[in-house]
Amino acid sequence: MEKSLNTEQTSVQAKQKQAAKPVARPFLAMLGMLIGGFVGMLSETSLNIALPSLIAELHTSIGTMQWLVTGYMLVIGIVLPMSSLLQRIFSTRSLILFALCDFMVGAVISAMAPNFAILLVGRMIQGIATGLILPLMFTVATLIFPPYKLGSAMGMIGLVIMFAPAVGPTLAGMILGLLSWHWIFWLFIPFLLIAFFLALKFLPNVGDITKPKIDWFSLILSAIGFGGLVASVSMASDAGWGSPRVLGTLVVAIIVLALYIRRQLGSKSPILNFRVFKKSQFTIGSILVMLDFAIILSSMYLLPMFWQNGLAIPVAMTGIVMLPGGVVNAIVSAISGRFSDIVSTKLLTTLGFGVTIIGLIMLLLASSTSPMWYVIVAHIVIMMGVPLAMSPAQTFGLSALDEKTSGDGSTIMNTFQQIIGAMATAIATSLLAFGNNAAGNVSHQISFTNGVHVGLWFTLIVAAAAFLLSFTVKDHKRA
Repeated sequence: MEKSLNTEQTSVQAKQKQAAKPVARPFLAMLGMLIGGFVGMLSETSLNIALPSLIAELHTSIGTMQWLVTGYMLVIGIVLPMSSLLQRIFSTRSLILFALCDFMVGAVISAMAPNFAILLVGRMIQGIATGLILPLMFTVATLIFPPYKLGSAMGMIGLVIMFAPAVGPTLAGMILGLLSWHWIFWLFIPFLLIAFFLALKFLPNVGDITKPKIDWFSLILSAIGFGGLVASVSMASDAGWGSPRVLGTLVVAIIVLALYIRRQLGSKSPILNFRVFKKSQFTIGSILVMLDFAIILSSMYLLPMFWQNGLAIPVAMTGIVMLPGGVVNAIVSAISGRFSDIVSTKLLTTLGFGVTIIGLIMLLLASSTSPMWYVIVAHIVIMMGVPLAMSPAQTFGLSALDEKTSGDGSTIMNTFQQIIGAMATAIATSLLAFGNNAAGNVSHQISFTNGVHVGLWFTLIVAAAAFLLSFTVKDHKRA
């Protein structure tokens, strides 16, 4: 009897150690997607440092120019909810190869753009690719890695998601110091070609193609709801929050999203399975990921412009002074996933957001005459805290789901992450403009620094909310 029980326990343990869809070399299978995802996330912030130059060259306002950032994320937010459905219609391999080709087309259009309109079109085409790659990275990882290695796998993805936006301004600054902004997009092409070759050679299809009936009405509601949400906060940068156009778009978007969610909850084959939010562990983990992403995108939007306009640092030097923070971000992103396998998830998330708050307070105390080393240190502190919390929060949320719902969970997490990130960038832009205008009759450097401070207060409030919520996290091994 005892021997039979031991055999049964061994069998259960063996199943727990196996991946849902085992592959011979899971890292190689992920590598093409990771490179593609890195380029996609790099594209989110790489233009931030070039915005002042683009505003002057293309003769547009800062509110219009920020559409190059929010418009990109707007398309990601529209495509992401559809990715779960697309995974049931097309193979994983086909979707990734299409996305990488699509990104190359968008990069070429952007690189050759003669004006703002064409540049925006190229950016939005790139957004389609990123919207496909991001959720697939999570879905494939949860399927091909065994549960005991999931934290390390999320660490790899966390490195892509957190390091790329952090290092984007540095790479762009170096390019702008030698060449023009067009070369930011030409730089993407060789990396995308390498990713395409790796995916073609090593990526198997791990999804289940079921060919479900397409709910076209839900797709339309999704595009209008998510798109309208981002569009409304983006328009506020120029039109103001009291504009009827802004308020009308926001109200319509919220109503349409409510109808969309209600329709999904009543559907047997929803495009997005919102029932996963019934698991409080997933809900908490998702909210923490969204808030973390809002912190990184809003701060990485404000900081490069603070260097150039507040501290009067040349664009090439801006890229260099942001490099230490990017390097620290890469190191912490790489190890935080491994730590989440052996250290308390609650400790890592709480510590991460606590460190982030310290870095943001340091930036709020910076002025237009602050020494360069002080702002670099503040940036490093933020770049330590944000990735320290990201991977544990992702692992905590997704580990609450089973094999059938993990794809829905990763898609929802990524969708709202991009939507919240786009909204955070748009809010930071409008607050920057408000603070700049409210400074009064002072020098440009002082007024712009005041605008950055107003924007950073928003980022600090987000970080404080995340810090308080992190106390509800439990160790995902015991959950």
